[in-house]
Amino acid sequence: MAFNMTPATPQRPGPGAFINTPAPGRPVFMRQGSTQQQQPAQLQPAPSAPAPTPVERAARTINDMLLKDERYPELEAYVGQGVSGEYHESTNPAWTPFQRLRTYEVPERIFEQVNHTQMTTSMGLFAEINHAWVAIDNQLYLWDYTHPNPELVGYEEQANNIVTVKLVKPRAKVFVDTISYLLVVATTADIFLIAVECQRGPEGVHAVTLYQTNLTVSIRGIHIRSVEGSDETGRIFFADGRDSEDVYELNYQQEDRWFSSRCSKTNHVRKSIGLPALPFYSATKYEYVEQMAVDDSRKLLYTLSSNGTIRVFYMKTSTTLELVISKSLSTMKTLCNHVAPQANGIRSWKIIGIDPITATEANQLSLVATTSNGWRIYLSTTSNSWLADAGTAPTSMQVRHIRFPPPESQISNQGPSTQVQQYQNSGLVDFGSAALTRTERGFRYAPGSFFCFVRRANEGNDVLFMSAPHSGLIGTPQDSSPGPRYTETSQYLALTGHMQAVGLVTEPFSASDKPSGFGNELAVQFDKPLCEYAIMTSNGIETVRRRRLVDTFAAIIKYGGSPDGLEGDVRKIVKQYGQREIAATALAVACGQGSDVGPDSRIAKINDPEVLEYARKTFIDYGGKAQLTENATLEGLTVDNVRASPRHDGIAIYISRLVRSIWRSPIIKETKRPAGVILEPSIRISKLQEVQRALIQLQEFLETNKSNIDGLAGPEALGRVTSRQDEVELQGENRALTSLMHLVNNIVEGIAFVLVLFEERLEDVLVLLPEESRIKVRKLSFEGLFSVREGKELAKELVKAIVNRNITKGSNVETVAEALRRKCGSFCSSDDVVIFKAQENLKKATDVGANAERGRVLLNDSLRLFEQVAKSLSSEHLTAAVSKYIELEFYAGAIRLALKVAQELDRGNKALSWIKDGRPAQDARQDSYLRRTACYELAFRVIEAVDLAYNNQGVVQDGVVSQITRRKHEAYEQINNSDDEVFQNYLYDWYLAKGWADRLLEINSPFVVDYLRRSSEADIAHADLLWRYYAHYNDYLSAAEVQYQLAKSPFDLSLEKRIEYLSRAKANASTRMTGFSETGVRNRPSRQELLRSISDHLDIANIQDDVLQKIKNDTRLTGDRRASVIENLDGAIQPLDDLYHQYADQAGYYDICLLIYHSADYRNLPDIRSTWTNLVEQTHRVAINQQHTAPWEMVTYDVESVGRRVNLNENVFPVNIVLQILLQYDLTFYTHDAPNGRNTDATLLHCTNLNWPIDIFVKLNAPFESLISTLEALWYAQEHPFGGRNRKLLVKWLIYSVERWHIASKRTGQVFGGADNAVALADLLRIIVGANDIGRDTAEDQEWNERGRQVRERVEEIAR
Repeated sequence: MAFNMTPATPQRPGPGAFINTPAPGRPVFMRQGSTQQQQPAQLQPAPSAPAPTPVERAARTINDMLLKDERYPELEAYVGQGVSGEYHESTNPAWTPFQRLRTYEVPERIFEQVNHTQMTTSMGLFAEINHAWVAIDNQLYLWDYTHPNPELVGYEEQANNIVTVKLVKPRAKVFVDTISYLLVVATTADIFLIAVECQRGPEGVHAVTLYQTNLTVSIRGIHIRSVEGSDETGRIFFADGRDSEDVYELNYQQEDRWFSSRCSKTNHVRKSIGLPALPFYSATKYEYVEQMAVDDSRKLLYTLSSNGTIRVFYMKTSTTLELVISKSLSTMKTLCNHVAPQANGIRSWKIIGIDPITATEANQLSLVATTSNGWRIYLSTTSNSWLADAGTAPTSMQVRHIRFPPPESQISNQGPSTQVQQYQNSGLVDFGSAALTRTERGFRYAPGSFFCFVRRANEGNDVLFMSAPHSGLIGTPQDSSPGPRYTETSQYLALTGHMQAVGLVTEPFSASDKPSGFGNELAVQFDKPLCEYAIMTSNGIETVRRRRLVDTFAAIIKYGGSPDGLEGDVRKIVKQYGQREIAATALAVACGQGSDVGPDSRIAKINDPEVLEYARKTFIDYGGKAQLTENATLEGLTVDNVRASPRHDGIAIYISRLVRSIWRSPIIKETKRPAGVILEPSIRISKLQEVQRALIQLQEFLETNKSNIDGLAGPEALGRVTSRQDEVELQGENRALTSLMHLVNNIVEGIAFVLVLFEERLEDVLVLLPEESRIKVRKLSFEGLFSVREGKELAKELVKAIVNRNITKGSNVETVAEALRRKCGSFCSSDDVVIFKAQENLKKATDVGANAERGRVLLNDSLRLFEQVAKSLSSEHLTAAVSKYIELEFYAGAIRLALKVAQELDRGNKALSWIKDGRPAQDARQDSYLRRTACYELAFRVIEAVDLAYNNQGVVQDGVVSQITRRKHEAYEQINNSDDEVFQNYLYDWYLAKGWADRLLEINSPFVVDYLRRSSEADIAHADLLWRYYAHYNDYLSAAEVQYQLAKSPFDLSLEKRIEYLSRAKANASTRMTGFSETGVRNRPSRQELLRSISDHLDIANIQDDVLQKIKNDTRLTGDRRASVIENLDGAIQPLDDLYHQYADQAGYYDICLLIYHSADYRNLPDIRSTWTNLVEQTHRVAINQQHTAPWEMVTYDVESVGRRVNLNENVFPVNIVLQILLQYDLTFYTHDAPNGRNTDATLLHCTNLNWPIDIFVKLNAPFESLISTLEALWYAQEHPFGGRNRKLLVKWLIYSVERWHIASKRTGQVFGGADNAVALADLLRIIVGANDIGRDTAEDQEWNERGRQVRERVEEIAR
């Protein structure tokens, strides 16, 4: 045990509080002490961020790929100010952007009804519900055009001819929830609503049911040509298609109100009532509305009039409609002329269709107008307000961009006058192209699919021109271009008959909810259904689908591509889309993602072996290789500076696109039902299964082909490297690909876990979790589940809850757990199965009873199982098990399990090394210690429980061991026999915190000694307990060592306490121990050395205490300085030189100075003589000041006190000098004559005790030889003041000394110390007594003469 001692005191004395006492040649006392060199503080390096796990690294890659897809250029990035007209047209069916699916014929019963028509017939499509309609006079019929033998759904309950039919979304809360659409039917006399209920199947709507609503309003005098509805608000607008440009709104509600009926109409253009035209006036031609379009994202309604005027209405509130912009055809042509002055035929075209662009697709571009010659005019709307947003009313509309038709022939054959360089350095634009003249109607669907129906003269069939943005060239700009170019892929399709209607069958396209990334068709290839369109002609309904890149690539392999062959097509895709994209595409096709229209006109996966094989070969051959980044030149060849190959990126792209819709989505959503809130999956189960199947196929593909893939080939791939750079690049590729493989496995198992989770009643499962975990589970996303450690821990908690729920229900836990392990092994491992089995045994033991034999067997079995998986046992499981064991009074098992888990959590024993190193802060090993102590706290709970049970037991008969007594003994056996030193240390801390220090004294273990030794350096209570522990087990020498170190320690101890420790240490070190002990251990100081050190420090401490007591009684020191000095002295033991220089000498404490001389073994005789002289004089002055009648008595006391303290040390207490000083003092200040005698000096004090100086030395047992020799020398010397009449006093003192010597020596049996001394003494007495210095003047002198004679005779007799 070693305490940290304070540094040595500086040699130069500090300023004292007392007046310096002159003391030339002042001694300096020094003791060799241990000094500790101050070590410079070392800066601790900042802890580096932990390296990401493979799954975290892969998740970061997936997020990067998703972010890149989200950065796909927004529409306005490539549809900028200017013109464009670049197309990639191919006659090869494999390269076409759209693919014809099948043609559906119109049912014969429709034609039978048409044959009976009287006035009008019209037809159209409701593509969103897979139905078509035909209106024959006053009859309306609907049928599912995808059904081979559809059933006609008719509505024949009104008498007026039907003019227009439109399918719209209803207003919320007006109809029951099963009504998903409304049919707006306009006749010549009124307009009414029919409710539509759809029965949906896996392939879409397969049946509809129509319901009368009795919502109708008269429209006499209005010929409705166009109807449009708002999907968001349910508002319905219609317009006059014959006599005006008025826009009406059909108002409807659940019931009549005070100021509004159930159904009414509102004219938002003309508020006054117009008079009908009189018949005798000439006929007037009116402009009317041909088309309307609603943009809910901007709250706008667009109308196109018969004269080409485009008007913009703003829906500020749910009931208003304000006209904010109107652009005439002439104005539009002028604007177009400014944008494309080179264009031919600007004056000859008219606008034949408008299509809104939503705010999620573009910020400012809001409308596309199609002209009769096939131009697409992109219009932008803006607002003057600086606070404008997508919901603000626009104030202006400008032509932003004109998209020209494709050239009729190759651009190289066109004349210079019809060509101009595109504004963005794209290919040449044919401004005079008549390829799309005459366009009957054009339709644009997000993200840019364009359907243009061209009707040429003298042709009975329309030609359909279809185009779509080229995702590769737009998303991957070429190096030579400053930005993305508006390039499209296009094709022509010959129709049979004339176009009647067009509709989007699938949901509107959207790859993002903001303009950036919205149009990325590549990103949603595997995530969303293909865009499918239905086209109704007079002969039937044809469907086409938008081709994905994977479908194109699969078709190229299956049917053959360009004349350059498959290799040429692959290189073409690489050029247009990039190497990463071809890798992702080839991988997708190889995994069976490619699709094609089969012989039965249905879309089917392409699983042809030759297609899959070629895709596999392309993935491997065009995957590229990993490369070092630029940082490698500075940071060296490290794996962190390797950029993975395009093949790796292709895999990551494929994975990210498979999981993009679920990645950031929450797993659970709350749905309000009449019975309350229920928890449902936020993603459809079928979608999750689809993603899981695709990822399993990916796993199988990579596992099958890993020998051919660099980075997955294993160690044999290292044999192919030729340089260190190649080796590092291969290692980086391996790390990246392996991380992706880990993530894929996590996703597959994670989805399996989610599927299992929703097989249970989730509300009941969550109840079993803590409140904090329930909140986290509700917020948990798929990304968190797949890639974040906390998410996986939550999943494990859910697994435990599921198993516990099944245990409660009485299910076979092993069957349930094994099923979970097979489906999602990382969430339910084999260890988990053992844990569940142990929990089941624990529950059975509870049911059977803890005191039953079967119950104890089950408890022991559960303990055995828990110990098998101790390293995997979570804190929750451990806490629950220990609590249950306490409840069942299985105390020993609970302690054993807690200690076992603690040991498994820190198998490297890092916690112990951390403790032995002094518990440094910010040390990684501290975490291991904290994990272990959490287990120990559970063991302490068990100790408290067993002690409580023991104390609460009833009266026990003598000689009978109760059950609780036996179990307590078993529990404490586990504690005391544990070899876990960390536990023992923590246990002792707990004992002391509880005030159970005596328990430590009863534990005979080396752990106690080690614990107290370490902790005693910082805690005095532990140090105090350590010496008590040694003394308790009779190791007194060790106890003395601890007490000695405590006295020297820097602890805040009073001087009195330190003296007590030193006194106890001296006593313990002086105690003799029998037998062998640890005193013989190497490097332990011997008993004598320790005892001497203790004695020296005890002497110094006593001296310091003397100084302290004197200073406390000294009135010369006052104020703060007094308190400071007392505080300094009443603490650590000071060095002797400090006690002398700073206190004793300066304050004139001469008796203490003498003690310091003795302790320091100081031998300077003049200093010692001077100090004795000063002591005697000071004592005399003090006595006089105190009016003491006998000052010599105080001198006697001080001299005797010093003599005893120094044991008459000849260096500090030289008898000859001290005696001479005392005799001189007596002669100087006292007279021994009778008062009022003739020789009495009035200045002297009368002293009745002549022999008091001699008595001092007699009491101190000073050697008489020294006394006699000193008196003899003084008698012979006759120096002042011993000359003259004072010589007789020397004779008297000599006689008295011999008398006292005779008396004292007789008790020893050798008078005067021997014959030689007697002879020498006889000679001395003969001379001195014979000199007759005493005289016979007084009776006293005569008495002394007689005493001298008698002493002389006695001595001579002994000498003979």
